[in-house]
Amino acid sequence: MKKILLASAIALFAGLNAQTKFGVKAGYALSTLNSNDDSFEVGGVKASMESKSGFYVGGLVEHKFNNKFALQGELEYANLGGKAVVSAYGVTVTEKLNFNRLVIPVSARYYATPELGLYAGPYVSFRTNTKVKMEVSGAASNQAALNEGEKYLEKTFDDNLKSTEFGLFLGADYTVYKGLFLDARYSFGLTNMIKNPVDGEKLKMNFFQLGVGYKFK
Repeated sequence: MKKILLASAIALFAGLNAQTKFGVKAGYALSTLNSNDDSFEVGGVKASMESKSGFYVGGLVEHKFNNKFALQGELEYANLGGKAVVSAYGVTVTEKLNFNRLVIPVSARYYATPELGLYAGPYVSFRTNTKVKMEVSGAASNQAALNEGEKYLEKTFDDNLKSTEFGLFLGADYTVYKGLFLDARYSFGLTNMIKNPVDGEKLKMNFFQLGVGYKFK
C-alpha cells in the first residue's frame, strides 16, 4: 500500500510540475499620471501632465490547469511616473517624475490558441524610490538651483503620496518560437495616490507595457 501511495504522489507531483513554468520578461513602459486638474492656464502660465517613457524587468510563474486555463503570478521592477510641463513667457520647465516601483500582478489566463494567451487580473505595487529630473528650455538655467528643486520635489512626493497602489490590468501574449513570447498589456490604477487629498483632489497612474519574455520548460 505504501508503494502505491508513494507512486501516486510521485506521479501527481510530476504532473503538476509539468504544468508549471517559470520565465523572465522585460520591455518598454509608457505611464501617465492622471489628476482631476491635469492642465490649467492662469495669467500666461500653462501647466499640463504628459506621458513618460520607461522600462520594466521581472520574472513570472505560470500554472496551467488544462490546455485552455492558467493562473500566472509575476514580480516586476518598473520605471513609471509621468511628466509635468509648465510654461510661461517663452520659458518651459519639464519635470520628469520617475516613480520606481515593485509591481506584483496576478492574472487568470485563457489560451484562445496554443500560442495566443489572453489574460486579466489585479496588481499591487510598492514604491522603491522617487527620482525627479528637471529641464529648462527657453532660458538659461542654474544647475544648482535645479538640483535643489529636484530634491525638494522627491521629498514632497515621498511624503505626500501613498507607498502602495492597487489596480487592474488586461493584455495578451503570443508565443513566437518555443518559449519566446511577445507581451502587451494596459494597467489601470484604482488608488488615489494622494495621502491626504484636499477638495477632492485625485492622482492615479495608468501604464502600457510592451515587451518580450521567455518561459522555461
